Amino acid sequence: MTDLFHSIKQVIETRRTTKPPKMNGQRIPDAQVHQLLQLADWAPTHGHTEPWRFIVYADDAVKQFCQNHAELYRQHTPKDKFLNDKYEKLLHMGDKASHVLVAYMRRGDLPKIPELEEIAATSCAIQNLLLGATALGMASYWGSGGMAYHPSMKEYLQLREQDMVLGILYLGYADNAAHAGKRTVPLAQKVTWVK
Repeated sequence: MTDLFHSIKQVIETRRTTKPPKMNGQRIPDAQVHQLLQLADWAPTHGHTEPWRFIVYADDAVKQFCQNHAELYRQHTPKDKFLNDKYEKLLHMGDKASHVLVAYMRRGDLPKIPELEEIAATSCAIQNLLLGATALGMASYWGSGGMAYHPSMKEYLQLREQDMVLGILYLGYADNAAHAGKRTVPLAQKVTWVK
């Protein structure tokens, strides 16, 4: 096993989700977040459409984004379905995060490329970013809750109809080591070899 393969294997196998309330509030230097975005930019892309886009919130903008996210939930949830606990969760989701990034797919101008491939490319960019965060000792969370997929979020972000939010990424640090990983379905059940 080469050293490079071993390093990549270790980062992939140790990447974990850390929920934002478990982060410790320590700030990540903007330069390191920029490095993560550079890694994201090397995702595979059919036709060089490079559909991944990131909106980065830092410092006071993190709190403002979370407040706006919570208000979107309040405004677009029927009163009989509105949960104050969910509102409060969204409002305080970034309290201990350093940066919040909204990751979205910006549909390219090549209609022959299926939308699914643009979504997949953007997901690969997100994974590159998360793996880089792990390699730098950061905690990360790829969230899809709240209003992430609701049309009101797209409108709030001023995205086009054909664009698609793929998640809200929370970056920070955590004091506790990540838990051990697990897989519940054996690899042999996920792979078919044909020779």
